[in-house]
Amino acid sequence: MTIGRLGVVMFLLFVIESTLVPWFIPSSLAGRLYPHFTFVFVLYAALYGTRHKALMLGLLFGLLQDVVFYGSLLGLHSFAMGLIGYVTGLLLEKKKVTMMSALFTIALSCMVYELIIFAVYRVFWFTRESLSYAMVNHILLSTFLQLGFALAAYVPARRWVQSAIPVRQPEKEEE
Repeated sequence: MTIGRLGVVMFLLFVIESTLVPWFIPSSLAGRLYPHFTFVFVLYAALYGTRHKALMLGLLFGLLQDVVFYGSLLGLHSFAMGLIGYVTGLLLEKKKVTMMSALFTIALSCMVYELIIFAVYRVFWFTRESLSYAMVNHILLSTFLQLGFALAAYVPARRWVQSAIPVRQPEKEEE
């Protein structure tokens, strides 16, 4: 699969997370549970591809998310997805990533993503919730939703990303 096809898969995930998933969310969790499946694929691009591709995918799909859903602060989701994708790829660039370490990294990255969004909203007074209330009511819920999706999509996502984004081989040292 090429990077173009990966982009098409991510766009389909974006359409699914914005049209179909809200129908399956119980009414008691509506407005508290936010699916970010494209962000999970950005993290897979960072873990099994290159950090530069994760940055570009994060900026592109974050901007798409900003334009479609969150018009009050244009660029916030783009910044957060791109930054976290790049930093994740940078930190785990030369490490072998197992399934458990990938899921732990995705869970941690999703929490950081939600905390960045919350912090910026809090600074600009778009929300007046306390951090503990936000953590219990929507940050942890959204993180577990993303983690469940990451677990379900682990094998195909890893194969698609590894075949779409060729990983640079470490250079041999000259003697």
